Amino acid sequence: MVELRAQTPLDDMAPMTIGTVTLAEVDLGVLTSIAPYKGQGKALSEALKAAHGMALPGPNRATGKEGARAIWFGREMVMLAGPEPDAALNAYAALTLQSDAWTAVQLSGDGAEDVLARMVPVDLRAASFKRGHTARSLVQHMNGSITRTGPQSFVVMVFRSMARTLLHDLQRAMESVAARG
Repeated sequence: MVELRAQTPLDDMAPMTIGTVTLAEVDLGVLTSIAPYKGQGKALSEALKAAHGMALPGPNRATGKEGARAIWFGREMVMLAGPEPDAALNAYAALTLQSDAWTAVQLSGDGAEDVLARMVPVDLRAASFKRGHTARSLVQHMNGSITRTGPQSFVVMVFRSMARTLLHDLQRAMESVAARG
């Protein structure tokens, strides 16, 4: 009998450090898209705060912390990352499980901004893109989400089918930045 084993999008890749930048696959937990029903944004925010300790984020922002984060994912769309969504949220929004649709990596270290500058057409420098800021943008040629989680740390998400391409493109950008130093 065949024994099946669940695999992550990057099959538990080992963290990779090139120069001063480290890339690691991250498990964000359960991923659930939340689309508020018309006129229910405020009530949804209150329910999200009561259930999970974070308010609904505004455009280009993330709320919460590692293990339980709400990430702005576009107009009238939020991605809840971490906890299983509380059933009370169903009264205010359409919830859709997205866990198998996305892959996430953490890029960190001195030079992470420089690596992403080679791949993302958005100014991600700390002066304009602070902790808790998020953007939906191209990551090279892939649609993705970039969230600053610390002074030199970002979570990058792309569709699961693009996981290996993301790994390849980030590795090349990391090598390019390291070669400059």
